[in-house]
Order: sequence, then C-alpha cells, then structure tokens
Amino acid sequence: MDGRNIIGKMKTGSEVGVLNVFGPGLQRILEGSFHIAGDAEIDKALELAEDAFRIYKDMPGIRRAEFLHAIADGILALDDNLIQRAMQESGLPEGRIRGERGRTINQLRLFAEVAKEGSWVDARIDRADPGRKPIPKPDVRSMLRPIGPVVVYTASNFPLAFSTAGGDTAAAFAAGCPVIVKAHESHLGTNSLVAIAIQKAVEKTGMPDGIFSSLNGTGIGLGQKLAQHEKVKAIAFTGSHKAGKAIFDTAAKRKNPIPVFAEMGSINPVLLLEGALQKRGATMAAQYANSVTLGVGQFCTNPGLLIAKTGPGLDTFLQELGKLIQEKKPQVMLNQGICDAYARGTTQLLAQTGVELLAQSGQEAQDFEGRPGVAMINASDFIANPVLKKELFGPFTLVVRCQDDAEMEAVIRSLDGQLTGTVMGEAEEIIRYRAFIDLLQDRVGRIIFNGVPTGVEVCAAMHHGGPYPATTDVRFTSVGTASIKRFGRPLAYQDYLPELLPDELKDENPLNIWRYLDGVLGKT
Repeated sequence: MDGRNIIGKMKTGSEVGVLNVFGPGLQRILEGSFHIAGDAEIDKALELAEDAFRIYKDMPGIRRAEFLHAIADGILALDDNLIQRAMQESGLPEGRIRGERGRTINQLRLFAEVAKEGSWVDARIDRADPGRKPIPKPDVRSMLRPIGPVVVYTASNFPLAFSTAGGDTAAAFAAGCPVIVKAHESHLGTNSLVAIAIQKAVEKTGMPDGIFSSLNGTGIGLGQKLAQHEKVKAIAFTGSHKAGKAIFDTAAKRKNPIPVFAEMGSINPVLLLEGALQKRGATMAAQYANSVTLGVGQFCTNPGLLIAKTGPGLDTFLQELGKLIQEKKPQVMLNQGICDAYARGTTQLLAQTGVELLAQSGQEAQDFEGRPGVAMINASDFIANPVLKKELFGPFTLVVRCQDDAEMEAVIRSLDGQLTGTVMGEAEEIIRYRAFIDLLQDRVGRIIFNGVPTGVEVCAAMHHGGPYPATTDVRFTSVGTASIKRFGRPLAYQDYLPELLPDELKDENPLNIWRYLDGVLGKT
C-alpha cells in the first residue's frame, strides 16, 4: 500500500493535503495517509493518457487480453492483504469481500476474452456497386473505435467489483481506452493495493506509459476537475443521484460535451400478485426479508418498493415479513455519510402522510449501523408524494397497498425510471396482468419474474441500466460484456484504401470476427 497518487508509471505525492480512511467496523482511523492530487498531477495524468491512447487504441485484442489477465493475476496475488484492508474500509464481512474479489477477477478475464475475440466492434461492410443506377454506390465500412481516455469514479458499495479494477475499468481497457481512476474516499487503501497491481501489470505486459492512473481526492474537488478536463473523453460513474447528476451537468456544460454513463440507483419496484401471495406468501416474505437486508440494503438493486392489492394473501405476507424483519440485526454500514443519510431518510419517510411503520429490527442500531425496517402506505398517498419515490439507501422497504387493479396501475404509472422491476406471480395471472407488466417494463432496464432484483449476473445478455433517473443513458449497461460499447465510437470508412483499413474491415477478415457483409451477419 502506498499513499501517493499513481500517474502512469510514477508515484507522486503533492503538497495539497492528505486524506485518511475511517474504518466503520473498527471505528477508528486506519493506517495510511493518502495524498490529494493537485492540478499539476491531474494534468500530467491526462497528458500521459492522451499519449498512451495513440498507441493503445491500435494494439491488437490479444495484447489487451494479456494486460487484463495480468491485472487479474496481480489482484489474486494480493491475497489476504487485500481482503483484510477491504473489510476494514467497508465494514463488509470476509465472505462478501472474497466473493467480490472473485467477481472482479472473473470480469477482467471475461473482458480479456471479449477483446481477444474482437467481434464487439460491430464491423459492417457495404461493398461498392459502381454500376448502380441512377447513382453509383460507394464502398462504406464502419466499426466501433476506442473513444479516448476514460475517467472511472469508483463506487462506495463495491470496493472491488465497481472500483479500481472493476467492470468499468475492465470494459474501457478491453475497448482500447486508457483509464484514470478517481479513488473513492472510503476505500483509499484498497484502491492503492489494486492500483499498484495494475501498475505492475502495465510494466509486465509492456503497455504504454499513462494507460492507467489513480488519483486521490474528494468528489467536489477532484471529481469536478476531472469532469471538466478537456482531455477526458468519457466518464463512468456508480453512486448517488446527487453526485451523478452533478458530474453529468458539469460534462454537459463543457466546451466539448462528453458522454457520462452514470448509474444512480433506484427503488426497484416489485409487483406482488394476489395468486402468488395466497399460494406462497410466507416463502416470498422470507425471500424479500433477505433481499432487503442483504449487504445492509446497500445495493442499487435493493427492492425498496413492494406493490400489492389488499386481501388475505397480503395480510399473511406482511405478518411474516414484519416478523422476519424484527429478527434481522442492525449491521455496520459502509461509512458515516451513508449511515447518517439512511437515518435521516428513514425519519423523513416515516414522517410522511399515511406512512405506517410495520416493523423494525428488534435491536436498536449502534454507531455506524443501519436498522432494518418495513413500512406501509395506501396507494393514493404514495402517488401524491414524490418524496416516497426516491431511493432510501439501506435495509428498508415500503409496501404500497392498493384497493384494486386501477390503483395498482396508477402506482406503476407514477414511477420514474428504475434499474429493475420484479413480478411475483403465478403463470396464469402473469398473463392476465400483461398490460401492467408492459407498463412496468417501460420504466425499467431489467424485468425479473419470481425472483429478487439483488444480484446482477455478469454475462452477455445482462442490462444493468434503465431510464432516467436510474441512469443518464438508458441505452447502455454498466454490467456484462455489452458495457464495452460505452467506450467505442462509430467510425465509417468510405472508399478507403484497402491496405490501410483496420483488420476488422479488410475483405479477407484476418481476425475471423463476426461482421455484417452487405447486410448478412457471418464470418466472411
């Protein structure tokens, strides 16, 4: 671990000041002081990144894959040093951190294979037809090219998987883009260990100087400066709506605006249909008691809103859910700011008109702990109150009780964009409520049937995004192999010299990738 900033192949310490990390579980300042990056260091990191981009963007996929595998190997070699530091900084248990390390390594290796295989570039070839009447057809070919230096803002709730070498970084490297990481203030030691592993992977695989930098600082200071910097070409962010929107607005006001791919959380509504409630209400209550409190509710996919019609099935479900929530113990949250925001948010929610507290953990929360809870409100009061449609980041869920189908439909229509929507129902009622489900899917990026939204599979088909305010660009995912497309820009080559074309667009298809040839997908 090193408290200096990483600027390409260098480590630097400025005179701006230092940051320390408070361990929420240990309730003390942890070892290490971390230098805040000054303006000169920011400029140097971006200057090196711009130079590195000129080389790295044209490196073959197999070389990028070697780099990503070397990062994965380096993280694995950190062993218990990394596990223990991440536990201290996040308050998360060992099993969770080990699982997250596994996910991080698997993501890196998965994107290595995506880069090596190469078809992600969406190559398209429309061959010339000089005899076409009345106007000859030109030869036009296109593909995605790397966009340029990418800034990654690391997340508070995933110190590894959405952090220094997380999915955003892996996707950007796979696409051919240098990365500048803005380290999260809560995980500076964890960031340092991983950043040094990346720096070593740069040396080991002969990557250009400046392909990676890691900077320490606050969101208001460093975060805003990076969003304004003219050499930054794209931003990836995971965190709160307030911070994500601020970065998005800053980037939009630049002389040359850039894309900001911000994932900003949601309340992840769940439709509890009456047939399922009657048949398996107790089982569903156990599922959702566990999902709501998983990771102390600190997931962007936490099910914060349960929607159901009044009736015996709902009564049974609520009785069992309340009992299970009472049995859940308060747990340490990620940091003081998140814990304080959860306490304020819970107090504010319970003070709203019509909100009834159904159950809380039987134990009072201690310092840095989040106390699980569940409340209920009638549909009409919920629809009328925008406060209740905002994410409460922590182990809490709100049940909206509807008198009939019309109220349930009105509740769905009142919702903003979400990351996920879930339907708990029997097969026949899922068909019967198809119109409601269509309304729900128009508001979400992922729709789940008879499951829980917590847990996001890293795969080719996953979409972890959604309409605003869940994200700033509904078209893109931040999880899964499709996330690489955030960091590519389309470039068309018209009547280009064949020998100068990228390999992906040459007639002979030397890389043997999937591509469209005159509208037909194949490997020709």
